[in-house]
Amino acid sequence: MKKIALAAALSVAATSAFAGGHGKFSDPVIEPAVVVEETKSSSGGIIVPIMLLLIVAAAVASR
Repeated sequence: MKKIALAAALSVAATSAFAGGHGKFSDPVIEPAVVVEETKSSSGGIIVPIMLLLIVAAAVASR
């Protein structure tokens, strides 16, 4: 009978420990702020191929 009472007391203590956390001494959980950055325009990636095409065209025209 003592073993049953001891097991019941331990199960109640374990349940309250997992359910409530640390009680009034726990720190509040603050979620980090979400930072949204704007993407750059994709026109910057087209300048290099156009310049290369112009250089090749100028080299062919100069022959």
